[in-house]
Amino acid sequence: MNPAELLNVLEPTAAKLYDRHMGVAKEWFPHEYVPWSRGRDFDPERPWSPADADFGDGGWTLPEAVRASLFVNLLTEDNLPYYTRDISTIFGGDSAYGAWARNWTAEEGRHSIAIRDYLTVTRALDPVELERARMQQVRGAQVPAPDDLFEALAYLSMQELATRIAHRNTGKLIGDQAGQDVMLRVGNDENLHFLFYRDLATAALEADPSNMMIGIERAVRNFAMPGTGIPNFNELAKQIAGAGIYDFRIHHEQILEPVVLRHWKVKDVSGLSPDGEKAREALINRIDKIGRVAARLSREPETV
Repeated sequence: MNPAELLNVLEPTAAKLYDRHMGVAKEWFPHEYVPWSRGRDFDPERPWSPADADFGDGGWTLPEAVRASLFVNLLTEDNLPYYTRDISTIFGGDSAYGAWARNWTAEEGRHSIAIRDYLTVTRALDPVELERARMQQVRGAQVPAPDDLFEALAYLSMQELATRIAHRNTGKLIGDQAGQDVMLRVGNDENLHFLFYRDLATAALEADPSNMMIGIERAVRNFAMPGTGIPNFNELAKQIAGAGIYDFRIHHEQILEPVVLRHWKVKDVSGLSPDGEKAREALINRIDKIGRVAARLSREPETV
């Protein structure tokens, strides 16, 4: 079926998933997570230094890889207008899809507020560099662009889970309880977003197995963490991988295996067209290859 037909078929499921989300999502307020008492005025004449960071213990230094992850995580959240644009284009603005997209946008907006306020108060990152990078990122309007609805459902599922993992792992390495709480709270939102897309993709796989299998294969083959357009993104991504925040092993063990193989059960899907079977074969081979590469890189951390 074509994307419009699939959206029509999935609409009752999307409505149920949206109601489920609204029933379990917790209201929270960014200002309650920020240690405002650590804040002080900035002097425009005095450049930021890593030594300015205040984590409440008077001596702990934030590792560069964690700074890189916080930088990328926040700039990714800042690009929200273009994610909203693309999601609205793919799903439309009516019925449960529109309600979900608007609520998703509102919830995602809290993430950049909470993370930026925490980073500003604690001076964990250079605020001038961060703002210049935000301007560059948002002016560029670059976000991953799935080819169609089928790929988008698979990509969004994996991307939301990957973002949850990156936020939580970053929080664990901050070494400051307030920072850990911010990143955990944001990660919890991302997990609920992941569950919405994962389960909508599950329903799509049942409704149109061949086109969804083709879409899943493309999403896995083309998957990249959000970050296109972020200054020096490739080098930052290497630092993030080297710190074990998000790397090939995590991608394979915490996304491809549990979601694609075990939850969507792509090996067991029946009724595939010849193109669908071809996509499944390519998908399984790619996941196996990613697993082998992840194992090799885990043995050779210096090459990450």
